[in-house]
Amino acid sequence: MAKVDIDDLVAFRALADVGSFSGAAEQIHISQPALSRRIDKLERSIETQLVVRTTRRVTLTATGRDFRRHVERILSDLDTTILGVKGSDSSHRGEVIVGCVPSAVNYFASGVIKEFHHKFPNVKVKLIDSSANDILLDVARGNADFGINFVGSQDKDVEFTELVEESFVAACRRDHPIAAKGTVRWSELADYDYIAADKGSGNRLIIDQALASQKIKPRSIFETQHGTTMIGLVEAGLGIAVVPSMAMPKSDHPILCSVQLIEPQIRRVVGLIRRRGRQLDPLAQSLAELFLEHRFR
Repeated sequence: MAKVDIDDLVAFRALADVGSFSGAAEQIHISQPALSRRIDKLERSIETQLVVRTTRRVTLTATGRDFRRHVERILSDLDTTILGVKGSDSSHRGEVIVGCVPSAVNYFASGVIKEFHHKFPNVKVKLIDSSANDILLDVARGNADFGINFVGSQDKDVEFTELVEESFVAACRRDHPIAAKGTVRWSELADYDYIAADKGSGNRLIIDQALASQKIKPRSIFETQHGTTMIGLVEAGLGIAVVPSMAMPKSDHPILCSVQLIEPQIRRVVGLIRRRGRQLDPLAQSLAELFLEHRFR
């Protein structure tokens, strides 16, 4: 069995995060030669090359990238164990890894995480803002403590707890012709420049499935992968977009507004997902419970 020191893992994590020996050494307060020795020792111990050294930057090998995820988990579990021994004083440190679809970050998850940060100011929250399928895989594989997602309710590897059911809305500027409407029909969107989600988007899949029987297909002038980018294009006056209501700012936003879409009304369910049978550590459980408290707000 390979003998690996915690100091070696800490050195590797710093190097993976910073991407340079000098920066990583500064981060963990050791000399650059000492850091290099720790990395060499780690690679010898596990008999695997983890990093590729160049004159300007350090990159991880494929094995190194996979090893990095395991190291994050090991060090996080160690921090949590120490936290549990010493008590729940907010001065202690730890890390929680949360996967979250981008459309749920700005106006939902950010508020919950802010509340958690006030309670545990020294705890690092690593937010993986990625596609719905990627978040599902990260949670199922244990790369994230839990996730906020709209897929997973039918997956046998995860538990899905509903947080909110929401509708898709038309996002537009306040000076756009549809802004004054109480509702807008899907068929009306054809009259305006339309910003669409990429075909690989989970939200796009929900929309396409719902519209398939209606023979309605808005003609897109712009297409992008992320909902936040779509909203940015809307704010710039390039058109309208269809996004989950959760992705939009509150009604007092000076530029943007939401208009309810009908005929058909399309909805999605966002939930908290966790790997089936996995018990969360105390910090992750605290953050998960905060999300659950916000489910009906």
